[in-house]
Amino acid sequence: MHKIGRYALVATGFVLAFAISAATAQERANVRGTIEKVDGQTLTIASREGPTVTIKLADNATPRAVVGMPLSDVKQGSYVGISAMPQPDGSQRAIAITVFPEGVRPTEGQRPHDLQPGSTMTNAAVEATAASVDGQVLTVKYKQGDKVSEQKFIVPTSAEIVTYAPAEKSELRPGAKIVIFNAVKQSDGIWQAASINIGRDGKMPPM
Repeated sequence: MHKIGRYALVATGFVLAFAISAATAQERANVRGTIEKVDGQTLTIASREGPTVTIKLADNATPRAVVGMPLSDVKQGSYVGISAMPQPDGSQRAIAITVFPEGVRPTEGQRPHDLQPGSTMTNAAVEATAASVDGQVLTVKYKQGDKVSEQKFIVPTSAEIVTYAPAEKSELRPGAKIVIFNAVKQSDGIWQAASINIGRDGKMPPM
């Protein structure tokens, strides 16, 4: 084969691989808002940001209720997801804490979060709890890559503490407050979701 032919073949292969990669890359987003309409597995959501979003729930999508619980129920060994704001001293101030039920352990680690601008999400096991003048302090430990880190969270009285409870599909009705994580945008512009979190008592899930 001539060199030009080989280069053309390589270039064509590169362009094809790039096109396939671009086509398979899927846009993902978290959706927070209020249900406006329910049509079978399709939900119309008035999003927190303003625009209306159409969500198609997977046939096996899991609806989960988000319910309040006392901070005193957060013990050493509890596996939690903490939404928080970084503080100048290196600690973090909790906005909300989700206590995961036994057997539910999302990937541990700390990463940027979109609950509020500049907020973080930390999935970790509680190492210790203590009282302070600013409120309760939780110390958590998590592994991220090959590194094990420890982080302190100040938990003010304004922080919401929640956990999951089973939910019925009948709770997916107009007016319900919901949060969906990692919705995937389809080619027709509709977002698909594998699970949905529903706030009980008309409250927006604080996550």
